[in-house]
Amino acid sequence: MALGALGQIHVSVRDVDRAVEFYRDVLEIPFLFRVPGQPMAFFQAGEVRLYLGTPEHPEFTSKCVLYFRVDDLDAEYERLQKAGVTFLDTPHVVHRDDAGELWMVFLTDPDGHQIGLMQQR
Repeated sequence: MALGALGQIHVSVRDVDRAVEFYRDVLEIPFLFRVPGQPMAFFQAGEVRLYLGTPEHPEFTSKCVLYFRVDDLDAEYERLQKAGVTFLDTPHVVHRDDAGELWMVFLTDPDGHQIGLMQQR
């Protein structure tokens, strides 16, 4: 492979403080740091760093769907519901094969980015 592993993903947000509260306090993704004086915050999602920020130029505005692996989809669904998260659906099978079943459920962050939680069973 000519390119290395994915290192960072930018997620455009309108309000960095609100985004930090959601990703850090609700989703409980490990918070790394904020850039002083800049609308930028960084989180560690496994081996990929998430960069939440307000783009300086419109051409850098992102609209993405993030998929996070979880160990127990039902428990995470219940935990986030109790934290006030509204889901777009309920946990469901999206694929079956000889290896098992892939289960997912979707929610949105405060800026409307869809977030999928996924578990291989």
